[in-house]
Amino acid sequence: MLFHVRMDVLLPVDMPQDVANDIKAREKAYFQQLQREGKWRHIWRVVGEYSNFSIFDVAGNTELHDLLSSLPLFPYMRIAVTPLCRHPSSLHEDDR
Repeated sequence: MLFHVRMDVLLPVDMPQDVANDIKAREKAYFQQLQREGKWRHIWRVVGEYSNFSIFDVAGNTELHDLLSSLPLFPYMRIAVTPLCRHPSSLHEDDR
């Protein structure tokens, strides 16, 4: 199943920089692992915000929830999820 996910990161302003850098490094490693596995298909930065729009390709709601809640930044995120399905007029066969 495909999901459109908006993630807004809200780090505490008083978080020590070394702690923030460690969380961000772990987040990047996990994110890149999910990309290599084909589960995190696309990511786009929202201009001027610490936010992104992403497309996930996972088995269903439970897998998406497990992936998102395992993100190191998860405790500092506001997340909105929209399930997607293939549009019948799409020319792209991989739009499942």
